Amino acid sequence: QVQLVESGGGLVQAGGSLRLSCAASGRTFNVYAMGWFRQAPGKEREFVAAIYWSGGNTRYADSVKGRFTISRDNAKNTFYLQMNSLEPEDTAVYYCAAGRTSSIYVRSYDYWGQGTQVTVSS
Repeated sequence: QVQLVESGGGLVQAGGSLRLSCAASGRTFNVYAMGWFRQAPGKEREFVAAIYWSGGNTRYADSVKGRFTISRDNAKNTFYLQMNSLEPEDTAVYYCAAGRTSSIYVRSYDYWGQGTQVTVSS
């Protein structure tokens, strides 16, 4: 099993920044990629960004490209989502996930964190 714990959510004004963290523990050798997803009220969970533990190859949803940056710290078993130029449309619960590929699909990830709320006011 892999445990994921997110932190760093909160309330921010439009144009502001937040950094989310996701600390992984347990059998982390079973996972090769980490992803961030988000879910707004009444909407499906959607892909935000993903990264491989080893090579750092990243991928982003078009809606966040150029504003969000995913990164990892292997020594701390932690990965991050730096969110800049936040917009009200970014308001959602953000989830980190772990799996074997840096897929954009929810079903590709085996482990999930509990979620952290991000609210962007206009």
